[in-house]
Amino acid sequence: MHAWQAPDHEVDALVGGRHDDPFALLGPHEDGTGLVIRAFVPHAVTLEAIEDDGGVILTLDRRRDAGFFEGRIEARPAWARYRLRARNAGGQWELRDPYSFGPVLGPLDDHLLIEGTHRLLYERLGAHVCTHEGTEGVRFAVWAPNAARVSVVGDFNEWDGRRHQMRKRVDSGLWELFAPDVAEGTVYKYEIVSTDGRLLPLKADPFGFRGEFRPATGSIVARTDQFTWDDEAHVAARAEGEAIARPMSIYEVHLGSWRRGEGNRFLTYDELADQLVPYAAWMGFTHIELLPVSEHPLDASWGYQPIGLFAPTSRFGDPAGFARFVDRAHRAGLSVLLDWVPAHFPTDIHGLAHFDGTALYEHADPRRGFHPDWNTAIYDFGRHEVANMLIANALYWLDRFHIDGLRVDAVASMLYLNYSRKDGEWAPNPDGSNDNKDAVAFIRRANETVYAEHPGTVVIAEESTTWSGVSTPIYAGGLGFGFKWNMGWMHDTLDYMSLDPVYRPWHHDKITFGFTYAFTENFVLPISHDEVVHGKGTVFTRMGGSDDWQRFATQRAYYALMWAYPGKKLLFMGQEFAQRGEWSEERSLDWHLVGQGEHHAGMQKLVRDLNHLYRDLPALHVGDCRPDGFRWIVVDDAAQSVFAWMRLGAESDPPVVMVSNFTPVPRPFYRLGLPQAGTWREILNTDSADYGGSGVGNMGVVTAEDVPAHGQPASAQIVLPPLATLYFIWEPA
Repeated sequence: MHAWQAPDHEVDALVGGRHDDPFALLGPHEDGTGLVIRAFVPHAVTLEAIEDDGGVILTLDRRRDAGFFEGRIEARPAWARYRLRARNAGGQWELRDPYSFGPVLGPLDDHLLIEGTHRLLYERLGAHVCTHEGTEGVRFAVWAPNAARVSVVGDFNEWDGRRHQMRKRVDSGLWELFAPDVAEGTVYKYEIVSTDGRLLPLKADPFGFRGEFRPATGSIVARTDQFTWDDEAHVAARAEGEAIARPMSIYEVHLGSWRRGEGNRFLTYDELADQLVPYAAWMGFTHIELLPVSEHPLDASWGYQPIGLFAPTSRFGDPAGFARFVDRAHRAGLSVLLDWVPAHFPTDIHGLAHFDGTALYEHADPRRGFHPDWNTAIYDFGRHEVANMLIANALYWLDRFHIDGLRVDAVASMLYLNYSRKDGEWAPNPDGSNDNKDAVAFIRRANETVYAEHPGTVVIAEESTTWSGVSTPIYAGGLGFGFKWNMGWMHDTLDYMSLDPVYRPWHHDKITFGFTYAFTENFVLPISHDEVVHGKGTVFTRMGGSDDWQRFATQRAYYALMWAYPGKKLLFMGQEFAQRGEWSEERSLDWHLVGQGEHHAGMQKLVRDLNHLYRDLPALHVGDCRPDGFRWIVVDDAAQSVFAWMRLGAESDPPVVMVSNFTPVPRPFYRLGLPQAGTWREILNTDSADYGGSGVGNMGVVTAEDVPAHGQPASAQIVLPPLATLYFIWEPA
């Protein structure tokens, strides 16, 4: 045995997939005056190292029948490129040796990951088509610090984890490999051996840009860095002015069930761009908010249990298709928000759970690392690498797909150590407090980074508790979100609307109480997907009343009250035309209802008109988050279930007065206080026949006299229709 030959125990370890440093054994190695080349090529009987032109450099000796070869040649440097030509009884084939290439990551990647500040982590980890050292291929990188071995496997190596064992960067726990001749579209996973020798289930790439269509779970090599965009004007415009002063009317959409194709198939991203985008724009919405589009294994999770955080779901096409959808939305004047889920992840064996055989992404203590309600794992927010991955994921969607903002799911579950846990099931902080300090620090840093890197975007919290300062800036001690969902408003107002009108006078505070905290946060008023599932019915079926006419009228009056209420607006798909059936992710919305009678089409027309009024009239949106944008007029008329208030913008903007009657009794001589005498135009009447109402109203105009009422210097005697909301705007003489 020659001195340059590898020891038998190392060869056996390599062939058995147990070698702790395959790059130290395989590939080219100078040994003074010569060059030793070693390769592992299963199925090969003979193996030659050849030049690119086919000339033979060296015929390697087969040391093991499994496919281990080695040979030595004099006076050849290690940097000189070569190919391998293998033969067996079935023929011959050529390949490039992945172990003949240098590292694809550098010390700066190690440092920034450990520090938790690698903002472009998605450009370094995952699978990237590239040219490395003059050769085309794919560079793979994954974080698995406690693994004994990590290999990338796929059809290109017959899913044999011995053939593309990766290089470990000891300082950071990153594993990397350049795989020559692997191309875009290749399906792959990671084969990981834990530090105690266990072969783990194959893992999808945590940074994979594309996933297989369920139930398959592989990652797919894809590019997300070369899309064509025509939305420069939109991206530039969103950074102008304050988001809290701009109109925001959000259409919340589940892409898989907004509409289906023939045979109940999913629409593609391009079909959704052709159908959903123009519909939302026609309806006057300013934003489309998508339930999570990150790859997820279970349709019934609606995307809230994602596995592939960096991969737009393959249910509707490839990443380029999703980019085209966003681009079309932007060109139509619509902003696109994504529901983002950094709170928890499913424990499917191909995902992040025990990724390298240890609690890596999840907190090791189940009292902090497991969510009992959803049977999911909770991220270890205090681990720099985990927080770095999540923040990089947020930036990825904003950078690569031009997303306009994120709605962060389940924030309350992140903030509290005892969220949904009984005594004894959670571990308090040393001082006995129940706030998750790691999660709070993560949230603040994520918000700070997003707003710094992408001015003009928004981050919205779905936070259901009384945590103070959710939308307060970080420098003032807050969490730094731009907006917070107003869950209390939603519950109170829906409870009020569900009452039979005869009982509403005793629950007047369900509407008025919300104003005691309306300006403590920058609120979004959400009528979301959560309100039309799990036996709750729909907005229409939850309305009180003795018959369909009263329920339709109440829903119309409710929507007009909502659009005049301080705060941004959010409405889940189907509720704009009064869907009767509870939402299901398994089927399309009931679009046929719009063509059946005046009431469903009337509801749709009303929402469209509300959106356009809200956008066109500054008084209805400029002061959504400011107390000086609102003034009560009628707050205490509980006996008649009447509410009235005024919305104000800048001094030059005409005020808008809203008045609602939530009883089925018309009030033809109702005196309404107004801020000044003169002509007030009725710009909205939800009882209009155009919306399916009875047509009772004020013939489009009322005249206010210098007769004080409701604390206002003037007033008008108006006709207040049954179960209706009216808007008035002052018209100068």
